[in-house]
Amino acid sequence: MTISVLLADDHKIMRDGLRSILEQHPKFTVAGEAENGRKAVQMALEKNPDVVVMDVSMPDLNGIEATRQILEARPATRVIALSMHSDKRFVVGMLKAGAAGYLLKDCAAQELALAITTVAAGKTYLSPDIAGVMVEDYLDRFTATEPSAATLLTGREREVLQLIAEGRPTREIATRLFVSIKTVETHRSQIMRKLDIHTVADLTKYAIREGITTL
Repeated sequence: MTISVLLADDHKIMRDGLRSILEQHPKFTVAGEAENGRKAVQMALEKNPDVVVMDVSMPDLNGIEATRQILEARPATRVIALSMHSDKRFVVGMLKAGAAGYLLKDCAAQELALAITTVAAGKTYLSPDIAGVMVEDYLDRFTATEPSAATLLTGREREVLQLIAEGRPTREIATRLFVSIKTVETHRSQIMRKLDIHTVADLTKYAIREGITTL
């Protein structure tokens, strides 16, 4: 039985490399490729892959939010984060979103294959470079004591925040999210009120600090 894998990364050269690795393995089939988080959600719903290999930092919709949306719609799908970031913000963010694995992009091809096989079997896989005990300890403290965008904002507000931070104009945000301009303006006001931040520049700094975007 083969394992179908969806690849989500905003760099084509990375997707090509991952596809080449997986196509050499008889156990895997590549279900498709997505260049951003929003496309990854769409393709996951269409293709229903067993595993999604998800870049954490992508434009339009980041990997953390994309993971949340995929797992809300397809709880049986397994997501592996594949990132250059070992920062706790990203690791904790992906695990809280429901990812079953976390790999660093400098991992060997054999480790990628092992991670996919492991999570497809219903288990969790974390790169040896990420200390599991430290992550679990930090996740407990993070949940208990530190408010963040994940706890203060709704999923749609986090989407709007990322697009604002990436410099998208209000009309474009409305078009991308299939809502009215007034709705986007309402979300922006709510975001600013909840975060007690009142300029786009400061919202952008906050989004970067929280790992919502890397711009």
